[in-house]
This record gives sequence, C-alpha cells and structure tokens, in this order.
Amino acid sequence: MCKAFSCIVDQAGKVTWKLGVDSHSDLARLGGYQDRVLGEFAKIEIAPKNGDYLYPDEWAYSVDESPVPKWCGAHEKELCLAAHAKWLENLDKFIIRHPIVHPFKIAAPETIGPKYIRLLKKWASVWDSVGASVWASVWASVSVWASVRDSVWASVGAYTGSFFRIPVWKSVKHPKGKYPYQPLVTLWNAGLVPSFDGTIWRLHGGKKATVLFSITAEELKAYK
Repeated sequence: MCKAFSCIVDQAGKVTWKLGVDSHSDLARLGGYQDRVLGEFAKIEIAPKNGDYLYPDEWAYSVDESPVPKWCGAHEKELCLAAHAKWLENLDKFIIRHPIVHPFKIAAPETIGPKYIRLLKKWASVWDSVGASVWASVWASVSVWASVRDSVWASVGAYTGSFFRIPVWKSVKHPKGKYPYQPLVTLWNAGLVPSFDGTIWRLHGGKKATVLFSITAEELKAYK
C-alpha cells in the first residue's frame, strides 16, 4: 500500500512527486513514464516509523519493490530524502497539528449547560445550510436512520477538517481564514457528538455514546 509520501526516481536522478498523490502508477504518468519497462524507475516510500503523520518519531526510507533495481542506491536515497523535505515544507503550510481526540473515550460533561447548547445551535445552523456535504458525500436520506447517519458522518468530516489550514471551505459561507465547522470541533473535544433525525437534535457522550441531551430543531432555533 502506498504511503502518504511516495515518489519515483529514475537512473538519471529525476525524482517525481506531488503533494496529495501517493499512487506510484499516478506518479509514473505524471513523470511521463509508461510504467511497463522493468527497472525504468524505482518506487520509493518515506513514512513515519510510528505511523503518526502528525507527530512522527522518525522517517523511514524504503524501496517499494523487490528486487530493488541495482542502480538504486545511496545517491538516489539522498535525492528522495531531499524531495521528502520539500514535501514536508508544503504539507506544513496547511496542516494543523493538534492531538486526535476520540470523543467516546474521554469524560463527557456531567451537565449539558448553555455553553454546549449554544454550540449545538451553531452547528445546527451550519447543518441547515450545507447538510451532509460537510462530509463531502451525497447520500440519499431514505429514512430517519439515514438522517442520523448523515449527521454523525458530517461530524466526523467536520472534525477531520480541523487538521487543515484552508482559507476558504466550499459549500459554506464563512469569513476567510476562519474554520466554519469549529462549533462541532469544540463539542467533539468536550466528548460530545451531535446527531439529528430530522426532528430532534441529540448530544451523545461516554463510552456507550449515551444520549445526554435532546431538543427539537424548533426549540433549538429559539434557544437564547
């Protein structure tokens, strides 16, 4: 399986890579190769040993094919490591490093007070405007359960987006540079995950994702 940083290097020392492209086949096409000539280039991967791209311990270089082309040695490794350094520079321009939180493995608030209800209201407002597109998916809501599923997956998508520094997010109006789904992230980091069945909003928390709070959409809109 290709890693987040993949590249290919040929005998002339040409290294082909692109941020967001980890498929060696795609990189071969980008580099103008046919990907049919054995030994025309070597497939390289550089990945953190601990598997954590946010907080890597040590980057490990490997040639992702066997046997390794005889011409691919220390010089080619240095070229690929230099490309990896440039990849990191580009990555750090838009990645935000903060701890990954599993909301159902931390203690949820004992009381769902006004602070969390107002955050839920802000999230509901975002949901009204963009819905399941927060998760960048188009799922047909054919039942109440589909609505609940969409709202929970949208929460996952919104939380995932908090790791990226993107000036303008599609499908939602917001001030440039401000993360439009921050209310969800704040709830998530407090151990609370919203769901919506088309009528009632709920906040879930704890190891069993227990419903800790519920309110109708109309009541939430009127909440001060």
